[in-house]
Amino acid sequence: MRSSLKSGLTRGHCWRRALAALLGGALCAGCTAGLRLAPELYPRTARGDVVDQFFGTAVPDPYRALEDVESPHTRNFIATQNALARPFLDQLRDYPLFRHRLEQLYRYERFGVPVKEGGRWFFLRNDGRQDQAVLHVAESATDLGRALIDPGSLSADATVALTNYVPSPDGRLLAYALSDAGSDWKTWHVRDVATGRDLADVLRHTKFTSVSWTRDAMGFYYSAYPDGDDQKQATVRLHRIGDAQQQDREVFAVRDHPTRVPYGTVTEDGRYLVISLDEGTLSNGVVALRLDGSGTVVPVATRYDGIYQYLGSRQGAGTELLLRTTAGAPRGRIIAVDLGREEGARERTVVPEGADVIESAALVGDRVLVATLKDASSRLARYAAGDGQLLGEVDLPGLGTLSGLTGEPGDVESYFSYSDFATPARIYRLDVASGATTLLRAPQFAADVSAYVTEQVFYASRDGTRIPMFIVRHRDTPRDARNPVMLYGYGGFDISMTPGFSPATVAWLERGGIYAVANLRGGGEYGAAWHEAGTRERKQNVFDDFIAAAEYLVRERWSTPKRIAIRGGSNGGLLVGAVLTQRPELFGAALPDVGVLDMLRYHLASANARQWSDDYGLSENEADFRAQLAYSPLHNTDRHSCYPPTLVTTAAQDNRVVPWHSYKFAAALQHAQRCANPVLLRVETRAGHGAGKPTWMQVDHFAEQWAFAASALGMSASGGSGGR
Repeated sequence: MRSSLKSGLTRGHCWRRALAALLGGALCAGCTAGLRLAPELYPRTARGDVVDQFFGTAVPDPYRALEDVESPHTRNFIATQNALARPFLDQLRDYPLFRHRLEQLYRYERFGVPVKEGGRWFFLRNDGRQDQAVLHVAESATDLGRALIDPGSLSADATVALTNYVPSPDGRLLAYALSDAGSDWKTWHVRDVATGRDLADVLRHTKFTSVSWTRDAMGFYYSAYPDGDDQKQATVRLHRIGDAQQQDREVFAVRDHPTRVPYGTVTEDGRYLVISLDEGTLSNGVVALRLDGSGTVVPVATRYDGIYQYLGSRQGAGTELLLRTTAGAPRGRIIAVDLGREEGARERTVVPEGADVIESAALVGDRVLVATLKDASSRLARYAAGDGQLLGEVDLPGLGTLSGLTGEPGDVESYFSYSDFATPARIYRLDVASGATTLLRAPQFAADVSAYVTEQVFYASRDGTRIPMFIVRHRDTPRDARNPVMLYGYGGFDISMTPGFSPATVAWLERGGIYAVANLRGGGEYGAAWHEAGTRERKQNVFDDFIAAAEYLVRERWSTPKRIAIRGGSNGGLLVGAVLTQRPELFGAALPDVGVLDMLRYHLASANARQWSDDYGLSENEADFRAQLAYSPLHNTDRHSCYPPTLVTTAAQDNRVVPWHSYKFAAALQHAQRCANPVLLRVETRAGHGAGKPTWMQVDHFAEQWAFAASALGMSASGGSGGR
């Protein structure tokens, strides 16, 4: 299935023009061998005379008009860019090859981690033919049960996605959230599990909130933006089943700080609503609202000295909250806060900080399950929640990633998934008392991946910092400077890049490519200090780490600059845009996706975007401005440069990283390009930031990116580089 814009273009003239440009474009010394597009064939984008003043520095912004994403000017810009990009990509030799193979590879059964409530198990399943995973409900963990929600049936193009679901404590009702066309805005509904029918309840004006049911299952707490305006602060509200949303009562709001957003979770005993006060990636606060009608708010962690994540509660003399925190422990520790004690004597350490960073944790069956990262791959251990005694390590299959850890304090079992670069996500049952694991579900993938190996290497960044990188390849791939490499990175927001499975990666490997993932500063691989080393005025460290990854691949003869493609999305799109403008000669192709590319104005798009300032800073502060201006991709294009072939991708419905970042950057890069290496902008009109994309759209997206990169790097149709 194709998007409406894709299928509706009148392509004749544009196709001929792009094809002629491909075959007969001007040659130049800096051009890549595989692709050509004469610079004069780019759509003409009007340049305005907007100039901003920052601390005595004049900064032109000639494409400011593109920030009005609904204007006729911007709509025409999108149409003309797509009219160039779509035919150009369609006619690439590798596009139909990759698209056909990706369709085959995505056709395998896969499952999500089950959640148990009220004696029922809820889990996602895709039978391999579906564009959206279907939510199932079963009476046991091993049964497939029955379909409860099929989001693929809710729109003709399968772009309505199920983004969250929370069963009531008795398993009788299900609150679930839908997103249309990838939007961060969610609409919540309530379904009767037994009948499969929706109740009248519909809740709007929410973005990143989950919901937390009252213990009697008569309602739930959630966070919503007043009047659906995300420039205002969200508040916590209580919804009673059967009421209209207008009747929902506000139970908590932040009155003393303009950017903190509250999200609430009910404790297992129903006595408190634990509220996280979020405002960035470095610290947050936690308070507990008594649910006895008094409105009393009990401070839990209000020093804003680290990140605090609520894990669950235990009952003793009072309610004891368990939290994962980085306060006083950059790699993380687990603490307990007893709300029945005096404030100065409430806190105790359950699991102290160790050598490895705590990635996640869960309180299940009076055991604390702690997932750590050792050099960016997962480990799992069990601790006693009472005294913190280490009860043992849990065996995991290999060098991969654990996620899930579902379960509650009253449960005897937990469920989690494991995957790595060559293993689709497998679902395991964990006996929390013994630590024994049982394989619950193992997908049958439509390709033999046994020949692919993952090697972890370490290299020195510009300042000498030791950086890890995963290199995935066929076991027989030689160290040959002609190897085509796809180098991926992120480097931000305390997010760790750990081994994970993707059919798209397999498609690249099958063609003889190498897939590399660099674990850059700014991520969470080694804790808070590693994260902070890639933020604000230290953001250049992230780009240096990525550049050093490419230099390592060249130095160790895995590849050569003309055969290295770089790819990243969101903050990773910023990464690709920054290194592309800093070291264009080091790469053979660049794929920045839904990137943050205008660092001086990113925070003006929404209140949510302003919360990224812990990582990026704000151009309203002079020190931040100076650092941002030095690397902002939009502001560092050079009129006399030859950039490698670049495919900028974004989505018109993206309201997290608004698409005008990509619009402005692509226009600036096309204007600056002084050689025949193509710079294309591809805009998907029925998608958002990435979450909830239907399978058909993922296939299209990767087929376009892989075909573009393969042509740029000179990969042969039979696999490997054109010279092999």
